[in-house]
Amino acid sequence: MIDAALARRVKLVGFDVDGVLTDNGVYVGLVGDHPVEFKRFYIQDGLGIRMLRSAGLLVVWASARRSDATELRARELKVDELVQDNKKLPAFTALLERRGVAWEEAAFVGDDLPDLPLLTRVGLPIAVANAVPEAKAAARVVTTLAGGQGAVREVAELILQARGEWQNLVTQYFVERGDVAYRADRSR
Repeated sequence: MIDAALARRVKLVGFDVDGVLTDNGVYVGLVGDHPVEFKRFYIQDGLGIRMLRSAGLLVVWASARRSDATELRARELKVDELVQDNKKLPAFTALLERRGVAWEEAAFVGDDLPDLPLLTRVGLPIAVANAVPEAKAAARVVTTLAGGQGAVREVAELILQARGEWQNLVTQYFVERGDVAYRADRSR
């Protein structure tokens, strides 16, 4: 559960990539002589990211390692910024300054030791269910779902429900798709 006042203060939601947006697996191989890397992203997380952006929140991905697969998925989901830098803290600090967002107005979702410098500074630190003990200890919220298994969608719903925006965003989603017969608040 996320406190409503805390959720309303959030302007930016940052996500680690490997272990949060993915299941921590990386497939590496060759196509001819060219190395290729594939990652598995959980498809429902993508709609969660879309909902966060529809609510006017900035969505940022921060990874300590560069990956074409990450860049491709971030572009596909229209993520506001992608940081791929081994030194996450200075890169994320610069991003916040560039975007005019204070640390207490940011949420970050992490799973491992490289995420601790961010988790210990943001206003809303979140760890995924499969996070290392140190990340869980730094978090205000720990998801019930693991990274790459719907944790990002869970985070989106928790934040947007705490802000009182989830149901309207669901209705808006269906209106934009042309399914005006659907109402998010209808009884079953």
